[in-house]
Formats: sequence, C-alpha cells, structure tokens
Amino acid sequence: MEVLSIENLHKRFGDKEVLKGVTLKVPEHSIFGFIGKNGAGKTTTMKHILGLIKADEGKIQVADETVVYGQTKTNKYIGYLPDVPEFYSFMNAREYLNFCGEITGLDKKTIKERSNELLSAVGLDKEKHRIKGYSRGMKQRLGIAQALLGEPKLLICDEPTSALDPLGRKEILDILLSVKDRTTVLFSTHILADVERICTDIAFLDGGSIKLSGKLDDIKGKYRSDEYIIEAENDEAIKVLLKEFEELKRADNMSGRVLTFKEADISLYKVLGYISEKKLPVIKVERLEPSLENLFLEVVG
Repeated sequence: MEVLSIENLHKRFGDKEVLKGVTLKVPEHSIFGFIGKNGAGKTTTMKHILGLIKADEGKIQVADETVVYGQTKTNKYIGYLPDVPEFYSFMNAREYLNFCGEITGLDKKTIKERSNELLSAVGLDKEKHRIKGYSRGMKQRLGIAQALLGEPKLLICDEPTSALDPLGRKEILDILLSVKDRTTVLFSTHILADVERICTDIAFLDGGSIKLSGKLDDIKGKYRSDEYIIEAENDEAIKVLLKEFEELKRADNMSGRVLTFKEADISLYKVLGYISEKKLPVIKVERLEPSLENLFLEVVG
C-alpha cells in the first residue's frame, strides 16, 4: 500500500517550469530518499503535498485521500520537519510539545505520554534548558519529536541533516531509522551517503522530473557491474597474481595492493581457485557495488 501517491504533478512560477510531470509512489513503512540537487524541486513538491501550493496540473493522495490546495484535512496524516525548523525559544522541549499537543486537540494524558516517549527517543528527555540555547542538532531532534506527536502516517523531512556536523547527522539518521515501524519517512536530501545508510526506496529528481525511482536494492542490482576487486596483504601476492592473470589490472585511485578484473574477461572461480591453491595472503575479494553518486551522475547525465 502507498501512503503517498503523486501523479503527473506540474508547477510553473512565471516563465520557470519547476515541476514537469512528477509521478511518485511512497510505500507504507518505507524510508524514502527523495534525492536531488539544490533547486531540483524537492521542497516545492513537499509544499504541494502539504497543500501549501496550488498545482497547475496533477493529483496528490495521502492515505488514499486527495490533497486539496488550501484545505489541510490530509495534513492530519502528516508530520513535517522543515529544513530550518522554528520554535518559541523561551520554552523548553517539554513545554513546546505540550503547546503543540494542545493546539492539535490532544488530551493532556496523551500529550504527557507521547512527550515522554518521544523526548526519550530523540535524547532530550533530561534536557531542561530553554530552546534558545539548543544547538542545530538538538533543534532538529526536537523537530522530529514534534512532527511525530500526532502519530502521523507520513513523516516528511526536508534536508534534515544538511547543516549538521557528522555526529549530529548520525543522531538524526539513527532516529529516522528507529521510527520506521511506526510511520513512513519521506526524506529529502542531496547527501547521498545519508540515503545509502538508511533508505529502503529512492527517487532521483532532476530538472523537475523523476529520472529513476524504486527500491534501493533493486536499483543497485539493476546497475550492478561485473567488476571485482582483489586486495592483497603484501606486494608479493600482487606480483604473483599479475604474472598469472594478464586480465588483472592495478586499480586506479586505490592502494597499490588492489587489483581489478571483469568476470567477462576471466572467471571469478578461476581466480579464487588459484588464490586458494597458492595460499596467497588476500584480504578480500568483492564485487564493486555501484555507488549512489555514480548512479545519480549516470541517470541525470
């Protein structure tokens, strides 16, 4: 089942066509990486999902209900974390969640229970300071807690890690990974390493169009090469292998103890058999997986 469905979404601002027939389906309980360069149209698409922008053409459904511009009934299914969340800085985390719960109509008991659970989940349960003293990473974590307060079916995160240091990025990614069982995450980013770490599904947006979408493992499998690398423990093993197999080549941009070959040129089992027979000190033999960076560059040309 799809939590989010977008069909043929078009949007023009003046003479600039920002979205050119975007079609997208986000499966339930997935972590969906919405990938694109800055200016590709990711935020514009998300604002359409929230009913904040009127589409020139197309249809959007959230939990099988149609999104209508200016009417926010479908937003009851959505939790939203913008790229730069804003808060009432004089409040602390618990006060802010209590305020958000009250304006959304939750009862006091539910607010207290969910606040305790969510603040613990994002590591702010013991934080007493006012929000004005929070770091960027702490604000992002509080933003996720707020977005999950209403138990949404879809959590939309717009570039949640783009301005964070490595530790802050790890914390946010760990939190998003941990909420997969309770909601579906639409994760907009241009940081491909983050996508490879946590996403189950992806879509590449470029120039206002979806260039490629689907399950990450399936896409990698489709573009998987037949190239392998061999990393040896010492230079002598490399010399022996190069002398025996002319098909092996030294790897570019790697250490001098790494060789590459394609299975179209020589059988993997023949190479492994020789390594085993001669008891060569080899650290690893592995198939080269296509990186998301290489896939993105290939797909968008």
